[in-house]
Amino acid sequence: MDNSSRFLELRDTYKEFYFNEYTIHEDDDGIYLEFDFEIPGLTKFNPRYKILRKSLGFKSIDSNYVRNMVFHIGLIELISYWKCACSPKIVVKCGFLNDEQIAWWKKLYFYGLGELFYRNNINVDIQNFVSIECLGNNIEYEKIEDESNGYIVPIGGGKDSVVTLETLKVDVKNDFCLIVNPKTATLQCAEVAGFEYNNIIEVYRSIDRNLIGLNDQGFINGHTPFSAMLAFLTYFVAYMLSKKYVALSNENSANESNIIGEKVNHQYSKSFEFECDFIEYADKYLKAPVKYFSFLRPLNELQIAKIFSRHEKYHSVFKSCNVGSKEKEWKWCCNCAKCLFAYTILSPYLYKDKLVKIFGEDLFEREDLLQIFIDLTGNGDVKPFDCVGTFEEVNYAISKTIKNIEEKADQLPYLLRHYKDNYSLVNVEDDITLRYNEDNNLNEEQNELLRREVFLSDK
Repeated sequence: MDNSSRFLELRDTYKEFYFNEYTIHEDDDGIYLEFDFEIPGLTKFNPRYKILRKSLGFKSIDSNYVRNMVFHIGLIELISYWKCACSPKIVVKCGFLNDEQIAWWKKLYFYGLGELFYRNNINVDIQNFVSIECLGNNIEYEKIEDESNGYIVPIGGGKDSVVTLETLKVDVKNDFCLIVNPKTATLQCAEVAGFEYNNIIEVYRSIDRNLIGLNDQGFINGHTPFSAMLAFLTYFVAYMLSKKYVALSNENSANESNIIGEKVNHQYSKSFEFECDFIEYADKYLKAPVKYFSFLRPLNELQIAKIFSRHEKYHSVFKSCNVGSKEKEWKWCCNCAKCLFAYTILSPYLYKDKLVKIFGEDLFEREDLLQIFIDLTGNGDVKPFDCVGTFEEVNYAISKTIKNIEEKADQLPYLLRHYKDNYSLVNVEDDITLRYNEDNNLNEEQNELLRREVFLSDK
């Protein structure tokens, strides 16, 4: 049975998905969030979060503000579980959403699952793919005004958050970085930046094993909008720690669709559209004195790579390979689109010896990566479903690297030789690393810091 038929069968069998309850409690070790989801006739799910207490100075959890934020974390967490059967109705038994909120959540679910729908050949529209019914009571409170200040910067282990940390010039003694399910690479990036133990917020998010079991049985599986979960989680943590800013590291390149002419974006919840939607929603329905924004929104991936190339102290510790992150020791797998993209986008600045030292081999000599290489350049059928940059950035980086190599009279490696033999080089004199996108949510001071770094990096 193909996935589209399986989708219809599951929806017909499991007609409702319940969000039964959410709880929050604490002890000396941490703050705990737990959610109770259910697909009647199939199974229950109880995903959990643990935020290590350390000596972070959290606010009291006994408030309507906290309960409302935890409820909203549950609303984004549930999509990972709803997707396995794609029930046509979600019943929220533990909270309230008005019609405007329901429409907002349906938009996030629909476009956040765009890749999953596309790759599973599921044809649905935003109006009819799910209905949401709320049976719980509304949580009433006024907007908070307090003296919050400082930053929380989520760290994923890759080059982007490093550039945010170094350019934003966070105060590592008073500000915080936040890591979900810490691994060696993420912790090392925080430590290299200068954060000490008590300024690293560690969040442990556990997936219910029942979901893993259903995935193994052939239920619907695929990409979910992780960065939307991160938005609600970091907003909550910022409120709990009286921090004013949550500074993400999503770039302008995240706006590009994977499918030309269609709104199917692996990075939808990293897009400027989602960022603006979240800011508006949070101001109206979460009401805390927290400013969520992406510091790198004015930049493209090539600009970020250019800036990152100057921060050599991170070169031996950063990682962004999703395949390798699943191993006990996070490594560059050197076989996926994310690895080849990272290699390519850094190549104008670090090729060859420094890049080979980072990745362990010259990926441009890998003949078996040719199809991924073609897809990254836009000469294939589909842009790889991964957090990779735009076709323009990739083609510029390749052309720039080819020019650099030829100026040294060195021999081109296999993939770059293929590119030159089959495609036209772009004009690298039109320097795309000197752009600055004004469609962003940075304030004047933040914009000035970033502009200074963009033009400094050209020297």
